[in-house]
Amino acid sequence: MKAEYINPFLESARMVIEQMMQIRPSTGQLAIRDIKFTENHVWIQIGLTGHMTGDIVFGLSEPVALRMISAMMGGYVITEIDEMGKSAISELGNMISGNASTMLYNQGVHVDITPPKFVNAAFGTRRALAVPLIMDGIGEMEIQVLIA
Repeated sequence: MKAEYINPFLESARMVIEQMMQIRPSTGQLAIRDIKFTENHVWIQIGLTGHMTGDIVFGLSEPVALRMISAMMGGYVITEIDEMGKSAISELGNMISGNASTMLYNQGVHVDITPPKFVNAAFGTRRALAVPLIMDGIGEMEIQVLIA
């Protein structure tokens, strides 16, 4: 695993979140860790194919997801993650990954992404490059890159 694989996803996440929620997230410490799916968290998985094969997983607690969905919907208070909320947070992951794949393409790395999906169970023990994005007033979203 190369740390530079995560950089386009971090750059894209900062741009998309700033655009969608008017918040400029900062990045936490890069780490290599085992993926651990915990309860009361939202996990969005997007597959990668092409020169890079693997997955991008966005992980955030339910309260953070609710605040992000609320911000994406113009401040309308959301109290549960319904189908509209799932669609909104999935689209956020899709936009981040789509922009990152364009950045990678411009660097000569051809990669396609799969549609986002909610994951509520672990898919085996895997190690990932992980970086938290810290959003003032909202919380943290962790980006995990699992490259085969």
